[in-house]
Amino acid sequence: MSPFPPANVATDRDLSICVFAPWPLFTIAIERHTNGADDVYFHAGGQAVWVARMILGLGGRARLVGPFGGEARTVLEALVAAEGISLRAIPVRGGNGGYVDDRREGTRQRLATVPSHSLDRHETDDLYNAILAESLRCGTTVLTGLATEEVIPLDFFTRLANDLRANDVKVVADIAGRVLEAVEGGLTLLKVSHEELQEAGLATDDSRKEILEAMHKLRGKAENIVVSRAGEGSLALFGDRFWEAKGPEVHARDHTGAGDSMTAALAMAIASGMEGPDALRLATAAGAMNVTRAGRGTGRLEDIEVLAGKVEVHEVTA
Repeated sequence: MSPFPPANVATDRDLSICVFAPWPLFTIAIERHTNGADDVYFHAGGQAVWVARMILGLGGRARLVGPFGGEARTVLEALVAAEGISLRAIPVRGGNGGYVDDRREGTRQRLATVPSHSLDRHETDDLYNAILAESLRCGTTVLTGLATEEVIPLDFFTRLANDLRANDVKVVADIAGRVLEAVEGGLTLLKVSHEELQEAGLATDDSRKEILEAMHKLRGKAENIVVSRAGEGSLALFGDRFWEAKGPEVHARDHTGAGDSMTAALAMAIASGMEGPDALRLATAAGAMNVTRAGRGTGRLEDIEVLAGKVEVHEVTA
């Protein structure tokens, strides 16, 4: 049985989630087919796209908002639409970035990288208006960070988080670095990794004590906080109670994308009113399932639910 309420008139708004994509990318992957020939895969990518993809896998509806321009625009818009993701594309003069990976030997080797262009003042204003309006329509929004800080000004995130919270939008953020510094508050839930806490100087190591103290330091920015710890499971602060989750043992095919799958599951949980420990269990299962796959932000709810039954969640003392 699905952990989320059925899609009907009463809950339709709750499971429609807006996802902010400040840097949508094109991705090209070259892989080895079982017969020895080369396969080439074309996908829309970037953190927000991977989150939106997982929201669909969990049975939700994703509304992606971001800038699209240059030669990649037509391809990216078509790829997003082909996945079933609803798109609000903001036309910009600069081109979207992207990369080409060679995965024929089983690991990712970056062959080429195209940087994203910076938005001018008018494009930034159009993007802000679009994400604000679509967030108000959906009621729940996921904020993702920047690959490069030159794409849009950091105060974009400061203003947006405050405006969304002031208008009763539930805000789930997967951000770090200077973007996290720029957000003064207003987040319903912040998802961050233990590596990002250390890079920010909020934790000196990945011990439970250091992470719990770092979460205390971030309480001014978010009501609830989830910290992923790779193979060590995750820690969470829901309200005033701390929780720890440990996922089942699975063979990891590709670690990338697990955090984005967790973020998508947390957004679905917040949108549906799921309790903290259950939200953490679902998010841990979604992340664990994703590492068994080559695609980022992929997995099916019916399979993730089974894995969630193997996730251990217990309360811990700060």
